[in-house]
Amino acid sequence: MDGDPSQIPVEPIPFEHGLFHLAQALRRGQARIVAIGSSTTSGEGDVIPYPARLLPLLQQHYPNAGIVMVNRGAGGQEAPEELKRFGSDVIAENPDLVIWQVGTNAVWQSPNNIPPPPSFTETTAAIHDGLVMLRDRTQADVILMDLQYLPAVLTPAKKDKAIAMVEVIGELSRDAGVNVFRRFAFMKGLVEVEGVSFDRMVNPADDHRLHQSDWVTGRLTWAVRLAIVRGVDKARLS
Repeated sequence: MDGDPSQIPVEPIPFEHGLFHLAQALRRGQARIVAIGSSTTSGEGDVIPYPARLLPLLQQHYPNAGIVMVNRGAGGQEAPEELKRFGSDVIAENPDLVIWQVGTNAVWQSPNNIPPPPSFTETTAAIHDGLVMLRDRTQADVILMDLQYLPAVLTPAKKDKAIAMVEVIGELSRDAGVNVFRRFAFMKGLVEVEGVSFDRMVNPADDHRLHQSDWVTGRLTWAVRLAIVRGVDKARLS
């Protein structure tokens, strides 16, 4: 089955909607992608973040299109802070595709952050408002990327909140008619289907066991690329 996360190798859950604007941009020969989010997007330590890995994969798949990747990640931020940057960092870039990685810091609530990260409610409200802004002020396709499946958000104190955030992101995406890259489900599949250990998936320099390793970031990027290519194909077949 295409995109079945129960198969080996684990594949991403397919997007619900075709990536129509990105498909049109690729057909024109020029496409612009903006990635916004926290440390998964900006990079953490020596791990090369997914946007930098994704660009050459897409360029290889679409060799006749000039593809630009704009990385607007900022470590430690959450949706309310990111929303404040939308005008200058996202909308002003006139993107054809926006990938917005959200939700983790509201669940994690790092005690080292001053001021503390926004609450669950503040974060989900900002995601809603951000999706409205993207709809009203851009022509871009939008992909929300949900949480990583790693020990820091799977403790007894955090797991229910993490699952609730994943569910709310799914609900907000359905209401807005945008896609979700279901990172939580994909990484869970790596653990439960492929038998990958958390030690391999966690950045060994991260004592909190929150940030992704170089290896799993590579797998994640492969999955994002596959989901995007299939989303473009879906648009072209519609």
